[in-house]
Amino acid sequence: MNQNSSTIISDEIVSAGADQIQQQNLGKTDKSYAYWQFRILYSMAFGYAAFYLVRQNFSMAIPAISADLGYSKTQLGFVITIWSIIYGVGKFVNGYFSDRSNARYFMSLGLLGGALTSLVMGWGNGIAFFTSVWAINAWFQSMGWPPVSRLLTHWFSPTELGTKWGITNLSHQIGGAIIAVLAGYLIQNYGWRSAFYVPALISLVMVVLLYNRLRDTPESLGLPSIEKHSGLINAHKNSIDNDFSLKELLATIMYNKQLWFVCLGNMFLYIVRMGVFNWAPTFLNEMKGATLTSSGWQVAAFEVAGMAGGIAAGWLSDRLFSGRRGPVSFLYMVCMVVSLFYFWFVPPGFVLLNTLAMTSVGFLVYGPQVLVGVAAADFASKRAVGMAVGLTGTFGYIGSAISGVCIGWIADNYGWDGGFIFFIISAMLACICFALTWNSKAKVLETSME
Repeated sequence: MNQNSSTIISDEIVSAGADQIQQQNLGKTDKSYAYWQFRILYSMAFGYAAFYLVRQNFSMAIPAISADLGYSKTQLGFVITIWSIIYGVGKFVNGYFSDRSNARYFMSLGLLGGALTSLVMGWGNGIAFFTSVWAINAWFQSMGWPPVSRLLTHWFSPTELGTKWGITNLSHQIGGAIIAVLAGYLIQNYGWRSAFYVPALISLVMVVLLYNRLRDTPESLGLPSIEKHSGLINAHKNSIDNDFSLKELLATIMYNKQLWFVCLGNMFLYIVRMGVFNWAPTFLNEMKGATLTSSGWQVAAFEVAGMAGGIAAGWLSDRLFSGRRGPVSFLYMVCMVVSLFYFWFVPPGFVLLNTLAMTSVGFLVYGPQVLVGVAAADFASKRAVGMAVGLTGTFGYIGSAISGVCIGWIADNYGWDGGFIFFIISAMLACICFALTWNSKAKVLETSME
């Protein structure tokens, strides 16, 4: 064997060895990614569910507070409105800070503040006290979802983001269902103040678990970015954006027409979502003749159905509509209009039919609610995803603010028939807004297809 042949064989052995090492490294990276993606996913879901325990407990307590302290629906609706305004502004502001913070610390701090304000809330009597403490609660609550959206876009590819967002969004329904049943039981047996104390203690335990489980980005653990890992980096070289200034970030958001359509759609959607959720214990009792315990289970059905609705919407937008969120949101809201009419005309005393109505509304309202966040992440720069999602949240909670005092005032003056008419009109307007985003999808997917 001559020297050239030996050299060729040696080079082939070295090359084969290098390929084997590279394959082993890729295998280790894949396993590490799979482990951390699963850990991040369940940590976010259960962590954000804990936010709901110290958030929706006030809605469950409204009938008991009104009976005990004599406040009207308009007065208690004002507390919801102030909470919603602070929360909406906070989501945008904290979206900016979240984009520049470690998601692990940011989210844990938000849950800690939410739990402590819930504890304080249980000591109150005056409407001014309730309004002030719950406004502080709103600010801490607004620190919850922006870091979740940051984590999702850094740990999961756009081709699976709709599905993973839908799974994470289960936290809304898990937390909402638990607090509906738990608060209904606590209020009936131990008084309305217990509905603030007990969830707060549970959430304090969850703060520790959340801090222990979360990590910020793949790069912080020595892993490649999700774009490199999923093979999208060559199709979209600028997917890892530069550190834009605040002015540049605002410009990327303010001139994004599709994002504004989504924001307006979310505002009308939240009039329905938060209007039904916040006032369900009250109108189920007054309009449908349900007991507090029965209404708690019906609200839980609303949340549980939302789990399926959110995941189905994410999957449909990923698979059936190739990353387009608008068509699914539009179709969901068309069905929502039909369901609200059905809910409105179900006679009092028909618990099963009312539960079916709450279930259908829950399924349909949480589909678009999931996709609004995904669409905002699709349309925004990765460096501005927290702000973009925060902006949609701000508009959402403008809708929630409207559903607070406005629905309370309408119910006081025109009855719950007026409230349902308001819900139906809002759902129709949401249909129009989502239809305007019918053909839009993430830029990285459009670029990779070129």
